[in-house]
Amino acid sequence: MVKQWLVKQRAKGQLLQAFKAGEIGIPHKTGEQRLFRYPKINDIRFNYERKTLTYVFTLPYGVDPKILKKKEYVFQQFFSKSIELKGEIKTFTLTVFVTQFPNEVKYDYAAMKLKGKLPIPVGLDTNGAFYFYDMVKNPHLLIAGETGSGKSTQARSIITTLIQHLPPEDLHLYLCDLKLGDFHIFRKVEHVKSFDTEAVGLKTTLLGLKKLMKKRGMLLLKHEVSHIDDVPGKQPYIILAIDEVALLKKEKECMEIVEEISSIGRALGVFLILSMQRPDAKLLDGKLKINLTVRMAFRSADGINSRIVIDKVGAEKLEQTGRMLLKIQSERELKEIQAPYLTIEGAKMILEGYKVQGEENLLEAKNEPLECEELERVDDWGELDE
Repeated sequence: MVKQWLVKQRAKGQLLQAFKAGEIGIPHKTGEQRLFRYPKINDIRFNYERKTLTYVFTLPYGVDPKILKKKEYVFQQFFSKSIELKGEIKTFTLTVFVTQFPNEVKYDYAAMKLKGKLPIPVGLDTNGAFYFYDMVKNPHLLIAGETGSGKSTQARSIITTLIQHLPPEDLHLYLCDLKLGDFHIFRKVEHVKSFDTEAVGLKTTLLGLKKLMKKRGMLLLKHEVSHIDDVPGKQPYIILAIDEVALLKKEKECMEIVEEISSIGRALGVFLILSMQRPDAKLLDGKLKINLTVRMAFRSADGINSRIVIDKVGAEKLEQTGRMLLKIQSERELKEIQAPYLTIEGAKMILEGYKVQGEENLLEAKNEPLECEELERVDDWGELDE
């Protein structure tokens, strides 16, 4: 008991030193001497399983809570970069992670232990746990980051994971690689129904998806349900992934359909994964940006670009390749996460078992699948105009 008390007193003293160094408190004078009334430390908790030290403290009345974010560097200097500061107005928690945040996370599908209808792998969080979310609950994803930040690797990891998690009858992928990156590794995978490299071909795909969404919408009306999962039978989830979507800036008709998918796709089982190197404020206007409920910000050129993606600065300070700030609309706080690293060669080896065998491939009939396969499958449920 005495030993634990001494450890807590030492930890308390370290936090008080941080408050003093950062002048976090209310100044007052005693004669000629300028003193500070510092935050009150209410509790100190050790979690030996998670290897964390958590402080709970309250600010004195009159202290602007924003000062904690401005002086976060002080806590990092006293403890480490691996800290998490949470709270608002008066009561805050400061969690110090004893185990250092890894600079690289090896891709391991089995270790992810994914759950949910459409699980999206994100990476290792500051708690040392693998983080993922369900795209059905949090639809549409934006991945942004400058060259070499890990953006393309993350898109590769997500698509490869989804292919392993769901059979081709439950997941249809429509891919567009406008900068001719590495989406080509997915071309002959059975899940992939369309692969475009130019806006002209993508436009045909998008028009087909628009027609499909209209049919699915009519099904919801017919069966008086609010989600495609609730209609009789089972329809595949559809993901449209566009790499370097900023190149569509001048393609008004394409962007209108992309925005429409972002608005109504969730209920219809149609989802977006958009990626870009340099975020464009005009492209990500209010409507589209709000509907992208999950955003991954890898290293950005400056605070302005960071704010465009996640509404806050911070991504410009990320140094490690594969490190991101994750914003999920339903959660108040940003999460710092290290994405799993999957090489192109590693992805090719995984995908080999999911490719269509032989010369015949659905992609050879450019953009026809939507007309002949997807729409017929919807029609199999019966006439919609009965």
